[in-house]
Amino acid sequence: MKNPFFSGVCTALVTPFLDGKVNYPMAKALLSRQIDAGIKAVVIAGTTGESPTLTDHEKIELFRQCKEFAGDKCTVIAGTGSNSTAHAVHLSIQAEQAGADGLLVVSPYYNKATPDGLLAHYLAVAHSVSIPVIVYNVPSRTGVDIPVSVYKRLSNVPNIAGVKEASTDLTKVSKIKNACGPNFAVWSGNDDLTVPVMALGGAGVISVASNVCPEEMVAMTQAAINEDYESASNMQHTLQPLIDLLFCEVNPIPVKAAMNYIGYDCGTCRLPLCSPSKDCELKLKSYFS
Repeated sequence: MKNPFFSGVCTALVTPFLDGKVNYPMAKALLSRQIDAGIKAVVIAGTTGESPTLTDHEKIELFRQCKEFAGDKCTVIAGTGSNSTAHAVHLSIQAEQAGADGLLVVSPYYNKATPDGLLAHYLAVAHSVSIPVIVYNVPSRTGVDIPVSVYKRLSNVPNIAGVKEASTDLTKVSKIKNACGPNFAVWSGNDDLTVPVMALGGAGVISVASNVCPEEMVAMTQAAINEDYESASNMQHTLQPLIDLLFCEVNPIPVKAAMNYIGYDCGTCRLPLCSPSKDCELKLKSYFS
């Protein structure tokens, strides 16, 4: 792979709340912990950051404050996706002006766009900014699985860096690499498939688990980058119980509760997401006690 936008692990950071409002000081504390652990990139206001319930003002303020805090120590990627192309373009322009290093743009959800519509959507976003754009494919949430044919056409756009692929279809990784060539990166969108995706040529993972265990995720992805797949696989196996726990209910309910258990008061999720069920809470308590 030639010069991916980032390699290894990128943390999809949770958004901490206090009394229903974004807790910006805690967001910086979380970012500081990631930087200290060797994390070189974070996504702000992605799915794990509860983007659907953040206002545009909250998102832009998070982008601005996090980038000012991180400086050149960490790449800040702004979640600017929307099911309205005009809104995604607007947010993307504002994120670039706020200092974001790149964008993570989820495919339009609910609308169920055709391949031509998906192509036009991403072209509109990419052409509106000068910073790198990462396509985000997560059909379990959006209702649409972006076809490889769309990636192939997007791979010719200079500032489209690649895709966060969360379709769980490992064969698709090979198809993307074959169709798009070495300059279109593929990042795993699933913690439990990190090593398999990297073994197929993926650049790394955009991770939920690294909120909780950043050092371990850095070590695992670095082993894979070094092509030490025996060590990487062993670490993947070791992390699997935690990964399963963090997805025992819809993300980010468990991971946000987990952060509270390890000493970072991030509050609860905003409705319609709620506190963990009793069963999930018992599992979290048992794991972290």
